[in-house]
Amino acid sequence: MKTEKEKMLAGESYLADDKELVAERLRAKKLLHRLNVTEYVMNGNARNILHVLMPNSHKRLYIEPPFICDYGYNIHCGENVYFNVNCVVLDEMIVKIGDNVLIGPGVHIYTATHPLNAKERRLKEISKPVSIGNDCWIGGNATICPGVKIGNGCVIGAGSVVTKDIPDNSMAVGNPAKVIKKLNQENV
Repeated sequence: MKTEKEKMLAGESYLADDKELVAERLRAKKLLHRLNVTEYVMNGNARNILHVLMPNSHKRLYIEPPFICDYGYNIHCGENVYFNVNCVVLDEMIVKIGDNVLIGPGVHIYTATHPLNAKERRLKEISKPVSIGNDCWIGGNATICPGVKIGNGCVIGAGSVVTKDIPDNSMAVGNPAKVIKKLNQENV
């Protein structure tokens, strides 16, 4: 029999108020409090906190506080990833971010979603992974929805809501985000 955490990570319906999951979110909140309040600047102490909070991310990760996430360990960042202020990552499932990615202020990345049936929604949650390729720029206040894959070399316009996959070397804008042009790979 699977634990609720195992169900969450497998993309199956799970109980978010499971004791283990509640404890893990509380652990993350305590680390985020230290990052967002006690340190508030990226220094050696903040880097140590990030290493504990996000052990699956490259050491060359830079986050401008405040930053919010649910678990931290489900965020896998490559080398040279930058999060600007006020970013939120609901990481119930894997969020994979490639190398050399710029994430603008106020960007929200969601893996958590809910059943459409109201009765089911009272008890269960679902999660779907998110993937952002190498050399991407996610504009300020963009929202990346559960299950979305953004290819390499993409630009997501400020304020866009990405509900579907975006192919490599594309510029996508709007709500919902639509590809408006292909980007020249030589300029990436």
